[in-house]
Amino acid sequence: MSQAWRLSRAAPARRGAGWPVALLALLLCSTGVQAGQGTQSMQPSEAVQRGTIDPAAQAAKPSSTAPREMTLVTLNLHHDRENWPARRAYIAKELKQLAPDVIALQEVIERRGSVENQAAWLARKLGYDYTSASVDPVGAPKRYGNALLSRRNVLATHQRLLQPLDDYRVAAHLQVDVDGQPVNVYVTHLNERTDARGTATRKRQVTDLLDFIASNSEQAPVVIAGDFNTAADTLDLEALRKGYGDSYGSVHRNSEDTVSTLNMHVFDKPARIDHVFFQQNRLLAREARILFDTPYAEGRWASDHYGVWVRLQLALEPPPTHQMP
Repeated sequence: MSQAWRLSRAAPARRGAGWPVALLALLLCSTGVQAGQGTQSMQPSEAVQRGTIDPAAQAAKPSSTAPREMTLVTLNLHHDRENWPARRAYIAKELKQLAPDVIALQEVIERRGSVENQAAWLARKLGYDYTSASVDPVGAPKRYGNALLSRRNVLATHQRLLQPLDDYRVAAHLQVDVDGQPVNVYVTHLNERTDARGTATRKRQVTDLLDFIASNSEQAPVVIAGDFNTAADTLDLEALRKGYGDSYGSVHRNSEDTVSTLNMHVFDKPARIDHVFFQQNRLLAREARILFDTPYAEGRWASDHYGVWVRLQLALEPPPTHQMP
């Protein structure tokens, strides 16, 4: 496993009474981003890549009394199959209109000399920052994994290879600033087998994922998105459900079994296996809907999975209790 890396920010310059303007400008110019050692495995070149954030995509700052919210999209890209150049143009167009705060991607691929990292391409088109996580080493001819894109200010990033290591699964993490509140977002893609071995593997991966979250979430609210390859209410995800709610299931409590995130023009049976989980007591699911469930051209789809869009609200902190002296 590679040396651990973590993204950190330099402290912002502070204003002082009577400081010369030139000195203040110098301090402001010195504010930047530095990469330093952290607690989780991360390739040095996989620190957050900076994009030019589109001002039009920035959400208006809420008033001090308004509840803070964030939106998120998760989508399995189906790597570069089925005419990726056409698919990516459509996906980018739809995501630009939605302008989610964070985008979680699975089955992200790059091929040396032929396919640019798919997350990097989308981030550049959208003006987002991004981080990409792969079990494949930097510089390999092909790299495959997950990614997170953010239009919010990124505070920290980590990644971990999930146990068991011979299943080649990875989780990535971004901590983002949601109007002054740090929020942790994680993305992963669990084992795809439908037998008992698959169930056991996913349970182990969830256990390791929760350990990863505990190691770097720093008491801030947590969102977990991705392709879990199982329904939200299965035994495989029991440990996850003890602290996290299923966004779509919370909003659509009486949703039918026919609701699917698998593209029914590709798969035989419906299954909702792509999820956004939110930390209970810290976040509330306000809206959730299926994306990319219609073709962009005759017989042409964004992916073999549909996407999921959610709107989450940060739970209001209880007022401080003042004890009598």
